[in-house]
Order: sequence, then C-alpha cells, then structure tokens
Amino acid sequence: QGPVASIWHTQQSLVVPRSYRRFENFEQVCAQFAQQGWPVTVRQTGGGLVPQGPGIVNLSLAYGVQGPPMQHSEAGYLLICELLADALRSIGIEAFPAAVEGSFCDGRYNLAVRQAGRLVKIAGTAQSWRRAPRTPDTHLGLVHALVLIDVDTAMVTEMANAFESALGNGQPYLADKVIAAAELLDRPPALQSRFEQALNHVVARACPSLPSP
Repeated sequence: QGPVASIWHTQQSLVVPRSYRRFENFEQVCAQFAQQGWPVTVRQTGGGLVPQGPGIVNLSLAYGVQGPPMQHSEAGYLLICELLADALRSIGIEAFPAAVEGSFCDGRYNLAVRQAGRLVKIAGTAQSWRRAPRTPDTHLGLVHALVLIDVDTAMVTEMANAFESALGNGQPYLADKVIAAAELLDRPPALQSRFEQALNHVVARACPSLPSP
C-alpha cells in the first residue's frame, strides 16, 4: 500500500526486546510489574528497555526498499531523526542524533539536546526489517521513535531500574541523562497537542517521498 506513518501513544507500560526472554525469571517479573500497573510488552525491534505511557509520543514509519536492509538502515534512522528534529524545532527545541551514555535504551541515533553544557536524551529510535512475501529482494521496514514530551523522567527511569534489578540485569540508568520537552520549555500549556500537530505536518510533507514496495 506504499509508505505508512503512524503517530500514537499507549497506556503506562514497559517495553523490552525479545532478548530479555533470556532471563529465567522473566515471566515472573513481568507478572509482578503488571500487578503494579506496569504491564510488559515484548517488541520485535532491538535495543533495550523503554517506558511507555501518558506524555510519550511515538512515531512509526513503514515502507519498502529494494535490496538488503543493511543498505537502508542508516538512511531510516537519519530520516526519522530529521522528521522529529523538525517537529521539535517548531516548538522551540534544537535536537540532533547522538548517543547519551547512561540513558535507557541508548544508541547513536537517539535524539539529544544540550542542557547546561551536557547531552541529554529526548527521543530514542529502533528498527525492524523483514522480506516482503513472494518477492526476491523487497524488504519492509518499521522505523520507530519514542519522544519524551510531558512525562516524569525521574519516575520512569526509576521504574526501568526496578525492572532491570528484579531481573538481575544490574544495568542502572541515570535520570539526569533523559529529559522531557515540557521540562526544557518550563511546561507550557497544550505542549503535547502542539507537538503532535507539528509532527503530523512534518510527516505528511515527507511521506510522499518515502520509498514504496
């Protein structure tokens, strides 16, 4: 059907890659956190643990390419980072791709901002690719981003650390390595609505030029 974009949000939860199933107590810990109001979802993309919930905006792009995914993965990351940076700029935030050591689900295609001379993460990205059915060399990509707009970053970092600790993963995250747009902008009214409108405009402008199968 050609390229598809979705801007969405979901309930409070934790999302982990399939690699977390390696922990023997994974199902037990998931049940424990679900009882606390933090159900756990296993996703197809790589990376690490991320929170979801109110104040977090997601952007997912799906499109087809010809040839191996590795030839297109960097372009996918650069594309979604550019779209998000454009939308963030429209609400007064300058963001750029960068790794932020100590943030949850760190990667070199985070979106980061400078605060008091240091880098902090405001968005994270991930990808998943599969070959299109009945085609020799067409691959379909899901390129995804999560943006911290108006969420308590200290609270969600604490919950991420609690989950990792319960698994025995011993991978602490630092709350001062992530930041929400609302905190950067002194919590202006209707910020999430303004951001989603800006992102919708940016994505609508870009989608006609996305690859299609």
